[in-house]
Order: sequence, then C-alpha cells, then structure tokens
Amino acid sequence: MNLLLDTQAVLWFLRDDPQLSALAKALIEDPGNRKLVSIASCWEIAIKAGLGKLNLSEPSGALLSREIPKNNFELLSILLEHVAAVESLPQHHRDPFDRLLVAQAIVEKLPLVSSDHAFDQYAVQRMW
Repeated sequence: MNLLLDTQAVLWFLRDDPQLSALAKALIEDPGNRKLVSIASCWEIAIKAGLGKLNLSEPSGALLSREIPKNNFELLSILLEHVAAVESLPQHHRDPFDRLLVAQAIVEKLPLVSSDHAFDQYAVQRMW
C-alpha cells in the first residue's frame, strides 16, 4: 500500500514517540508499504526548527537526509498539479502545509497517515 505520512507522523516515528498510534507505527514499519514524505513536510520541519518551535538533535537537513533513506521513506515532490488542487479545497484547515498534504493525497490518491481529525472533512482516507 502507498501511504503519505504527515509531518507529525514522520517526527513521532523518528522519535519513537508514544503519541504515534499502534496502527500508524505498524503501517510505517510494514516493509510492504511504500511510505512517502512530502517535500512540504521537510520544509515545515526546517521552518519550525529555524523558529525554535521544534527541537531537533541536529539540523533538519542532516536529520532528514539520513533518516528518510534509512527508514525506506521516499520523497514526494511538490508538483504544479498539487499546488493547483489547493485552490479548490474547502477552508476546513487553515495550515498551508496541511492543505498541501491534503491536495497531494487527493491528486495522488494516497491515504494520509495522520492524527489530525481535520483531514476527515476532506476527500482523503486518513489512517491512524
């Protein structure tokens, strides 16, 4: 199964945080699943780390460059089709990073691994 991981799911997985649900952890650890991480999530992590809102043990670039391949994650590029899809999304969620993740999940027909119940208001399958 192909999965799009939201930013929080990626961070909780990398930190082995107990806030990550058992289902989400099992989905991410399943070698049969293809796990995609949006460039938008990498960008969000870098911004929050730079603002001091996210404490990382090292710069985000070093952390993500190592952990993405180590965990068999794949990067999902941001395409014009993804960005254009954001325009027609209802305003259920105001966070621009989350709106882009929803648009990517819709365009690419991917379930979204996320704890965020706001995603349930969109035409995406949320797994948690």
